[in-house]
Amino acid sequence: MTETPARDRTDPAAPYAELGRQLWAVGAINREMGRSLPHDCPPATLGLISVLSRKGEQRMGGLAELLGVDISVASRYATHAVERGWVERTPDPADKRSRLLRVTASGEALLAELSLRYTDALARYLADWSAADVGHLNDLLFRLRTSFDSCRSRPAEPAD
Repeated sequence: MTETPARDRTDPAAPYAELGRQLWAVGAINREMGRSLPHDCPPATLGLISVLSRKGEQRMGGLAELLGVDISVASRYATHAVERGWVERTPDPADKRSRLLRVTASGEALLAELSLRYTDALARYLADWSAADVGHLNDLLFRLRTSFDSCRSRPAEPAD
């Protein structure tokens, strides 16, 4: 059993500092999970395919915004996915100068395979967790993401 870190209850910033450390550790877990990806499918490419699968076809600008990256970065990810047949570019019927990106059947198959791999790995790593604990973690992570999303969509407050 791992120890719960001691918390300084007198410092109001202490819980946030600890959360920062835990999120850093979650990044390491995510990188470890990423090692199960095929060698030609880096996590960024998988993220792009996943977003397109969930959100449907997108123009490059919209996709970059959804990914939270610069359009040139999203373009590199997209080119990588297109070259492997996981994503296709088609003319945008509303604007023939633009292209739409969409996931191919091969890309959907890749997502399904990798989802099974991730699910199996998480079930293995968390075998000693109760279903309630996993559900609670899911609820808290969803709440964390929602908080970040709502803060990102709000305009910054002017400095005094």
